[in-house]
Amino acid sequence: MSEPIRVLPVGQGVGAPDRPQESATKQRTSQQPSFADLLRAQQGIAPLEPTRSSGAPEVPGLRFSAHAQTRMHSRQITLEAQHVERLQNAVQRAEGKGARDALILMDNMAMVVSIKNRTVVTVVDRDHLKENVFTNIDSAVIA
Repeated sequence: MSEPIRVLPVGQGVGAPDRPQESATKQRTSQQPSFADLLRAQQGIAPLEPTRSSGAPEVPGLRFSAHAQTRMHSRQITLEAQHVERLQNAVQRAEGKGARDALILMDNMAMVVSIKNRTVVTVVDRDHLKENVFTNIDSAVIA
């Protein structure tokens, strides 16, 4: 016959007593490469650039999502000072009308902006505007 199953009292675990268990994962320091960086290196792909070096402009009161920054960098879209001012004004106008998510059309580009989060979600240049459908917006602003 097999041996009976022993039930441990509540609070008594298996292992060495009075020794805190060490975490299997340790915090990565800023000097250590991330898993993504190591994988890209193994695959022979250039490392990702830091977020701020992607060409995303500094716009007071607005931030650019990682997706928007990637689009701006890959499509070589830059915002001049006049664009920044017009973008800020367009966001304020949309907010004043109660918009939540707006398509902002400006010169040769379009931006989808989360008004409530004050975040530019994506940026599209003129070459990529053709036959594009913008969804999940409740307003459009021509800046």
